[in-house]
Amino acid sequence: MEIVIRAAIAFIVLWLVTRAAGRSTLGELSSFELVLFIVLGDLVQQGITMEDRSLTGNLLAVLTMISMAVLLAYLNVRWPRLGKLTQGRPIVLIRDGLLDRKALHHERIGLDELSMLARQAGIEEYSSIRLAILEANGKVSFFTSEAEATS
Repeated sequence: MEIVIRAAIAFIVLWLVTRAAGRSTLGELSSFELVLFIVLGDLVQQGITMEDRSLTGNLLAVLTMISMAVLLAYLNVRWPRLGKLTQGRPIVLIRDGLLDRKALHHERIGLDELSMLARQAGIEEYSSIRLAILEANGKVSFFTSEAEATS
């Protein structure tokens, strides 16, 4: 039973850490960040099982983590308000070509990164962006004035 409690605590801590890391950070991981998260997972596993190398202990820890993830997904569907809390809500970064510098700062997105994302979406100037939204999954959606004119 102690492994289940430790796994549940680790799940909550890891969830809090990924939320604190920010959406843009989790949107696309660098090679180093990916390795860091894998190593973190191994360290957490050792803490959960207290170096228990038994198959039963490891399977119990994994089962607990998966169960908590499924439970959280179910709760998010059942209560949408909870989903907004646990997954976050979309945030407007640009509206009618005007940057929301406060939102960019809060989400730790630099102008260089935003410009790169806009260029990758085929957008040359902020003035052509009707709406840029940081989605809950860390991706940025762009809606341009040209797209509105052709609709």
